[in-house]
Amino acid sequence: MSIVPSLFGGLWDPFQDFPLSSRPQFSSETAAFANARVDWKETPEAHIFKADLPGLKKEEVKVEVEEGRVLQISGERSKEQEEKNDQWHRVERSSGKFLRRFRLPENVKMDQVKASMENGVLTVTIPKEEVKKPEVKAIEISG
Repeated sequence: MSIVPSLFGGLWDPFQDFPLSSRPQFSSETAAFANARVDWKETPEAHIFKADLPGLKKEEVKVEVEEGRVLQISGERSKEQEEKNDQWHRVERSSGKFLRRFRLPENVKMDQVKASMENGVLTVTIPKEEVKKPEVKAIEISG
């Protein structure tokens, strides 16, 4: 289990509530692509995800948000068509389906998620709620 120190105090586990049985099962032919590489960084304004998806078009990728502040990135890379007269010497590029899910912290604006794709890199930006500073009221001391 991965436990990440949280900026909002305490420890926060992004994998909580994801039972092992609900994780997708992949065949060996798709295993290499199943774990699409994703970077997740947090800035003062937003959570930013970048996924390397070389060779995929934006129409082949789905970005969804689910109840419970879950971001899901999925898609599929089709296998290259084999022609009858082709002789393959090496097949190293992966194909098949991929699915990545991330539980987001409470300070995100789930209704303002934006996604873009450029040069095979998917960028998903999720703005953060503004942290409200507690109102301080001066109390006059009598006497």
